[in-house]
Amino acid sequence: MNIHEYQAKDIFRRFGIPVPPGDVATTPDEAERIARAYGTGVVVKAQVHAGGRGKAGGVKLARTPADARAAAQQIIGMQIKGLTVPKVLVTPAADIASEAYAGIIVDRASKRAVYMVSPAGGIDIEEVAATMPDKIMRLPVDPRYGLLPFEASRLGFFLYMDNAKLAREAAKIMRQLWQAFTASGGSLAEINPLVVTTGGDLLALDAKMVIDDNELDRHPDIAALRDETAEDPSEVAARRANLTFIKLDGNVGCVVNGAGLAMATMDLVKYYGGEPANFLDIGGSSNPEKVVNALRIITRDPNVKAILFNIFGGITRTDDVANGIVAATRDTPLTIPMVIRLTGTNEEIAVQILQQHGFSAMTDMDDAVQKAVRLATGGKAA
Repeated sequence: MNIHEYQAKDIFRRFGIPVPPGDVATTPDEAERIARAYGTGVVVKAQVHAGGRGKAGGVKLARTPADARAAAQQIIGMQIKGLTVPKVLVTPAADIASEAYAGIIVDRASKRAVYMVSPAGGIDIEEVAATMPDKIMRLPVDPRYGLLPFEASRLGFFLYMDNAKLAREAAKIMRQLWQAFTASGGSLAEINPLVVTTGGDLLALDAKMVIDDNELDRHPDIAALRDETAEDPSEVAARRANLTFIKLDGNVGCVVNGAGLAMATMDLVKYYGGEPANFLDIGGSSNPEKVVNALRIITRDPNVKAILFNIFGGITRTDDVANGIVAATRDTPLTIPMVIRLTGTNEEIAVQILQQHGFSAMTDMDDAVQKAVRLATGGKAA
């Protein structure tokens, strides 16, 4: 689950990380009033779950309250990567002497959270990794002990090796960031930039956190921060229907049972020249309503040119899936082709149900995927 910058900053403050003050505005009038209260230059920042806000024009410096109003008027309602900006964060501008980066991310390869720090902050860390790999220090953290003091010091001195005072202050922030990350059930926590002001202070000017969905039951206060208006509507609908769904940019809509089969299906779609439009796992449930909801979600995507059902019935009964397909298409007739591959539990019954309603089912996975790709691409793919 993504949370907004202002929400992440609130969490950071709770753990003592030095974060400048800020208030949220949903109208230009509010932005002007907040800027006037600070009595200094401010930065007006779009609050939306999308990267590259600055490049998209979603971050503007305002020297006067009137400038803040004008900036908010430009930003609120603008589109950034397909998402509408509903509000802005108004925060005092800082006089920056230098910028660094500090972040924590879960690394599946090492099965640990990994600290990444760089004295080259304020830009994409991926760009730093590609062009200046020597400017990044990576530190896997042992989950049994957490971030130890000497490890925090190593990180701090990597950032500020020529200034012991700043290095010690940075080490403290590293420990505080680790506490915020673990206490909130995070899968990512990031400060970019971590700045030294011209007055010599360390400040976290930006904050980003992603929360592990599996942690939300244990953190209802964090779960309450979810902003569904800032998420893709199809993903919101899928979550409410207890479906595992991730929207992609392809043209073959996939409905599959089981995460492993879903990944294999997406791989085959790519292998045969197509592009998957989504990851959608209906799970092991034998509830036809899940199939109905899955089809409703997929058919709302105008990029989908063909639908592929790939069901391997173990716990999942294929006849229930067939009944779900019939119910969904009866309520909302399809306007795009659909390919169905069913095999496993109650396969014969499922085939009969589909045939009675004018559908056919395939049993070979490769054949089904190739057919779906051909239909989605107008016969251009392999």
